[in-house]
Amino acid sequence: MSVPQLVIAARVQAALSAAFGPSYADADPVIRPSQFADLQANVALPLAKKLGRKPREVAEEIVANLDTADVISEVQVSGPGFINLTLSDGWIAARTQQALGDERLGVPAADKPQKVVVEYSSPNVAKEMHVGHLRTTIVGDAIARILAFLGHDVIRDNHVGDWGTPFGMLIEHLLDLGEDAAARDDSSVSDLTAFYQAARGKFEADAAFADRARARVVALQAGDPETLRLWGILVEVSKRYFNHVYRRLGVTLTDDDIRGESFYNDLLATTVAELESKGIAVVSDGALCAFPPGFTGREGEPLPVIIRKSDGGYNYSTTDLATIRYRVDTEHVDRMVYVVGAPQSLHFQMVFAVARMAGWLGDDVAAVHAQIGNVLGTDGKILRTRAGGTVKLSELVDEAVERAGAAFDEIPHDESFDAATRAAIVEAVGVGAVKYADLSVALDSEYVFDFDRMISFHGKTGPYLQYATVRIRSIFRKGGVDPESATGPIVIGHEAERALALKLLDFGAVVAQAGETCEPHRLAGYLFELAQAYTGFFENCPVLKAPDEPTRASRLALCAATLRTLATGLDLLGVPTPERM
Repeated sequence: MSVPQLVIAARVQAALSAAFGPSYADADPVIRPSQFADLQANVALPLAKKLGRKPREVAEEIVANLDTADVISEVQVSGPGFINLTLSDGWIAARTQQALGDERLGVPAADKPQKVVVEYSSPNVAKEMHVGHLRTTIVGDAIARILAFLGHDVIRDNHVGDWGTPFGMLIEHLLDLGEDAAARDDSSVSDLTAFYQAARGKFEADAAFADRARARVVALQAGDPETLRLWGILVEVSKRYFNHVYRRLGVTLTDDDIRGESFYNDLLATTVAELESKGIAVVSDGALCAFPPGFTGREGEPLPVIIRKSDGGYNYSTTDLATIRYRVDTEHVDRMVYVVGAPQSLHFQMVFAVARMAGWLGDDVAAVHAQIGNVLGTDGKILRTRAGGTVKLSELVDEAVERAGAAFDEIPHDESFDAATRAAIVEAVGVGAVKYADLSVALDSEYVFDFDRMISFHGKTGPYLQYATVRIRSIFRKGGVDPESATGPIVIGHEAERALALKLLDFGAVVAQAGETCEPHRLAGYLFELAQAYTGFFENCPVLKAPDEPTRASRLALCAATLRTLATGLDLLGVPTPERM
């Protein structure tokens, strides 16, 4: 609930207790927005059945016992028994003033901070990031930012794919090119996609090369020092590439956050041994499997989680189980959030079920799969290049920035910008457009990647929100006022001021809900609504030309509160906010 809803709910609960006794105040009353007033309480109707009385009579008795002092200016009973409540302008102004004076804008830190690991991005070594990594990277980073802001101890975990059979052919191809190629920007190693494709082509076409690659895999898994050294070269080249992408996207992942598959390699055997000793893992058709209850195939047969393949090798399930075990036993986390594509839903359900069978996931540790939907092209299919290939993430961002530049040049500006300043602004607009378009959609939903829509400075877009912050900053510049000095006092006199202040008071509840549900789109939607409320205020309430000084000071304070809330919220989403546009 928002701040107003919480306050009203508490008052209604007290009225219920006073009118009918404490037992009737146990449940939270249903508080919802009303088109008739600020809030509407729906508590008389269900209570009337228990009391055997008419709902309207019950509502009137609640109102008679309702404490309205300093919070509610008007109460009405409508319809069969709804209670409509109008919040006091003075109370709204005071709470907005309080939020403005708080460095956290009135957002309380978590009562019981948790240690939360957020696993996201997770690209593959020696492969370029593509559009499939867009959402797992952007959404995961927003979740990590929000949880950290709420006071949780957040572990960012980049579970990169840096182990397995492909590295045999990659290492051999590197040796064919020469190790020094990895250090040269003009080398094919710098083009990770071309490097991988060349290695794959040689593996499929050259039997001798394939034999060398298979032998190299054996050496890698056996811990051969020279092979590990060569493997490390490929990892370092990939890190440089990953970091370039992350810096450009404003993603907070660093090298210290990388916990690749190789990190858990030494834990696989002990993890499997523990599952065997607990009778969870059994041999089936030559493979070691666990059969979590409740998972069956089309014919009703139990579905297995293969923990060790028939050839003795391990797989993703083994690594994921070892990861859970490590996070619980060593890192002592309270919550794990996996920001991974929705097609992996069954995999994670079954892995989590096996982990619960093993006792690694109990009531005190939560594991959540934040399912990520696909990015679609305007044809409604998985986004691909015109040639049908995978869209590289870097090329997608390049095009977004290019289009942002064209859109930026078409809008009127109060000032001119030199080339460097324009480039920085356009980069922020392009990146912000891509990120907000992604984050404004429910994470488990598919969405159409439409440059024309997301780059627009109108509608529910990143550029619109960025421009909203710039417009507020311009007011302060024109007035020669520092936003930090605009402290009011806030007074509500116009309906647009009231609507803006009420929307500002929702910020804390929205951030808390976004963190609890791991759904950044809730915050993205709220920020758009706030910008709309500010537009209504801007169009109806002159600020610098206010009729008197107290009104001017109040409206400047509302501008300052809106600016800080928009900037803070966009930062939690990882969307940059230029000073000028």
